[in-house]
Amino acid sequence: MSKHDFHDYLPNAIAEYANQKVKAGTWREKEALNLSKESFAKLLPNGVNTENHYLFSIIEPINQIKIGYLWFQCFDSLAAKTAFINDFYIFEEFRGKGYGTQAMEALDAEVRKLQVSKITLHVFSHNKRAIALYQKAGFEDTDLIMAKYVR
Repeated sequence: MSKHDFHDYLPNAIAEYANQKVKAGTWREKEALNLSKESFAKLLPNGVNTENHYLFSIIEPINQIKIGYLWFQCFDSLAAKTAFINDFYIFEEFRGKGYGTQAMEALDAEVRKLQVSKITLHVFSHNKRAIALYQKAGFEDTDLIMAKYVR
């Protein structure tokens, strides 16, 4: 991802993450945007140059136009060298056309170069489309957090 693309990506990613956290019931709407900004600032203190973080613009191969973004970080866990997908986004008008599947395949190839043996991610349970894509790409449930609201 170029610095120019990063500056386009960041405000939208911050807003989207805040919205998803509110929708999931994790954050209150009035504080969500600031909490999201803080999260991104901690994770990416040096933007696209943050060590062990890999940010990509996803480019449609025929017309060479940007259709989304992918961001993952690498770290050594107790189990294996791991890549954690922080964000994966296909623009609305390009969804349902196989680009998400192709991006997941490209991710596999990219992490192999980094000698990663495990890819993990978090997905909001209300995001059924993303869950279906990840399952299709071979991801399996490893943890499940559930909540019950008492009224």
